[in-house]
Amino acid sequence: MGVVKINFDHIPYLGLFTLATDNLLIVPKRFRKIPEKTIKEAMDVQVIQSEIYMSPLIGVLSAGNRSGAVVPDLFGIDEKRLQKELGIKTVQVPGKYTALGNHILANDNGALVNPDLPDEVIEIISETLNVSTKQSTIAGLKSVGSAGVATNRGALLHSDASKEELKIAEETLGVPADVGTASRGIKYVGVCIAANSKGALTGKNTTGPELGRIESSLGFL
Repeated sequence: MGVVKINFDHIPYLGLFTLATDNLLIVPKRFRKIPEKTIKEAMDVQVIQSEIYMSPLIGVLSAGNRSGAVVPDLFGIDEKRLQKELGIKTVQVPGKYTALGNHILANDNGALVNPDLPDEVIEIISETLNVSTKQSTIAGLKSVGSAGVATNRGALLHSDASKEELKIAEETLGVPADVGTASRGIKYVGVCIAANSKGALTGKNTTGPELGRIESSLGFL
């Protein structure tokens, strides 16, 4: 258990390309060298190589936890087929908000969601992930999924998040929350980190002080 620094084909922004839960890590098929052994040692999960709608941007297009995952309703893809490919209960969400991973920050306790999401979409998210939801911002940003990363042990948010936003995150996700950066000063930590309750992955360009804050905030120290 801990935080490991790796890249996918020289790309350090792991949060863009992954969906992490306590049971599995979904990574794109197209990356040539996925260090599965390292990932399994760090996060103690099954590694599944898949794609969503022929895109490697799994972390942008999806959000989930141990109960399930939500993906956009694009191109009429059969829901059961997608569920089989991802290896997790998968529900398609209709509407214009296709980058669901950017709009949802979830763990197994709760979910922060973009304040602009319509009620019917929030209901689908709540039912699929089996959690209560709270509309909020992080650092004034509605893209809460890209501005934070959360597990069942802790949460790390955009370094400009306010005290009130931190409080809302802690109450909703049921874990302590802190602020920080990754990948040499990137404030959108959800873009940079893949994490679950057992471990986390971040890009090789993440600095020592950033690594320490990630480990502390996500509960690995």
